[in-house]
Amino acid sequence: MGGLGAIASMVFVATVTAVSLVIADRRAEVEQDAAASSALAPAAEAPPYSALINALPDPILVISALERDDLTGRRYIFANSAARELFRIEAGEGLLVSVMRDPQLLEAVDLALFEARDAEAVYETGGAQSRVLRAFVRPIGLALDGAHLALLSLRDETELRQVERTRVDFLANASHELRTPLASLAGFIETLRGHAKGDEGARERFLGIMQAQAERMNRLIDDLMSLSRIELHEHVAPSDRVDLCGVVADVVDAASPLAAERGVKLQVQPPSDAEALVIGARDQLVQVVQNLVDNALKYSSMGHVVTITIGTGQSAEACTAAIRLEASRLSLLTPDHSSDTYAFVRVRDQGPGIEREHLPRLTERFYRVEGQKSGERSGTGLGLAIVKHIINRHRGGLAVESVRGDGSIFTVYLPETAAGSGRPAQRRESVMEM
Repeated sequence: MGGLGAIASMVFVATVTAVSLVIADRRAEVEQDAAASSALAPAAEAPPYSALINALPDPILVISALERDDLTGRRYIFANSAARELFRIEAGEGLLVSVMRDPQLLEAVDLALFEARDAEAVYETGGAQSRVLRAFVRPIGLALDGAHLALLSLRDETELRQVERTRVDFLANASHELRTPLASLAGFIETLRGHAKGDEGARERFLGIMQAQAERMNRLIDDLMSLSRIELHEHVAPSDRVDLCGVVADVVDAASPLAAERGVKLQVQPPSDAEALVIGARDQLVQVVQNLVDNALKYSSMGHVVTITIGTGQSAEACTAAIRLEASRLSLLTPDHSSDTYAFVRVRDQGPGIEREHLPRLTERFYRVEGQKSGERSGTGLGLAIVKHIINRHRGGLAVESVRGDGSIFTVYLPETAAGSGRPAQRRESVMEM
């Protein structure tokens, strides 16, 4: 860690030097040309140092302030490309409080501006895709108009924090959830070695239960590992182009044997377009649809139909609009920033449905509705938590609608991407059954 800190300090010092050179060059230009209106010129007229700062991956702001008592006088007068993306800055300069309002960060800025002291603070962006950033603030002198100047640099520590949080959560969850099956196994082993040692019927029955418990522990560990990997990179959006129609087709092919065994029909309703293109990670989107279809099959009976609908070109409001007026509805995940249009996958079953009071807790880890925690419907309680975290990474949304006694509908929606130079669109039948 000492080496990383030294490297970070060297990068920060180099950044300060580059920004100072930009400001010095602009001062020289102002002194030579009275028509210049600011110490920092627009990007098109900036010296080479500005291109260097814009190329840096860390967000960087130059902050100016005249008086300490003027709380609205702190302004950012330069923001590199990374800072403009992070804070969604469009104007060349503006009020500092319009882009950040964290008290600790603003206090660190004041220390650099008015006490000429280096300062640090931890800044969390909040929202569904929260990021943890360490802020470094350093004084860089005075502007021509006498304003105090400071350089604010932000380093992303989200992954480091997430690694530690994931490790702690994994240990806590595994130790808690594995305790019961391990206790059961230990009890059965003790019984088989004791008074049931010669009872062949009891031995066969106990060995079957022990195998089921061992398989449950294996599924639990697999789901915990999967969830940990997803959470670790949740703040990093995927970049591949994925066709949801292909994702659904793969899931239906894989789930068809189980559906046939249960006497349940899988019915797919594709979009009017040949494709439903989104930016995503295909394997994770397959996992999302697979979890939703598995849940629908788990709670379906002989003769039921599970309907999977794919749609495109919808607003977030349209994706989550009521399908049945009498249903209980809840948005389990809402995107931080709205996209123009979304593609969606909607999975509907004809099972027992879910009571309204259970809906808010469906994506909690290990939460299972009462009466559905044992028997053939038993699971790890992590499926919908995994779905939520994957969709959050994809900057999408998740909603549920349910009527007690008349099934549930889960909808995931993801920002659409243009078809670009993809394969030619092909018309599909309106409904295909498996």
